[in-house]
Amino acid sequence: MNLTVSSWQFWALLSAAFAALTAIFAKVGIENINSDFATFIRTVIIMVVLGAILLASGQFQSPATISGKTWAFLGLSGLATGASWLCYFRALKIGNAAQVAPIDKLSVVLVAVFGAAFLGERLSGANWLGVALIAAGAVLVAYPGIAARRCGRFSFQDG
Repeated sequence: MNLTVSSWQFWALLSAAFAALTAIFAKVGIENINSDFATFIRTVIIMVVLGAILLASGQFQSPATISGKTWAFLGLSGLATGASWLCYFRALKIGNAAQVAPIDKLSVVLVAVFGAAFLGERLSGANWLGVALIAAGAVLVAYPGIAARRCGRFSFQDG
């Protein structure tokens, strides 16, 4: 695996690490606040930080240079992100982070299915096996009772 700053693997692993921290920080942060308002606060912080990064790095560009198709799909992506965050924070408010996060990561499975269905991406048999294992792993982590019943004497639950 190529773990240099210019590799996608490096950035994907950082993304995973930050996503894990997001779940832990969010679970503690929403203890005494409405989950939708918590999402709003998080969004404002993200906008300020990203704005500062774009300005400092000289990457900010005129919105007029962006195509209509790009605007449309980034708009849809933004709506999906917002919906995802609202649902995620609501789930964290109600459930345990160690159970919510694996179910949220079923997005990996859905991206593989949607990528194949809508983008024409091709996955090998081994790739699909990996997708199935991710799905199975998410369910086993999120629902330890299933693992305990299936594994007999092994239990992942306290008591």
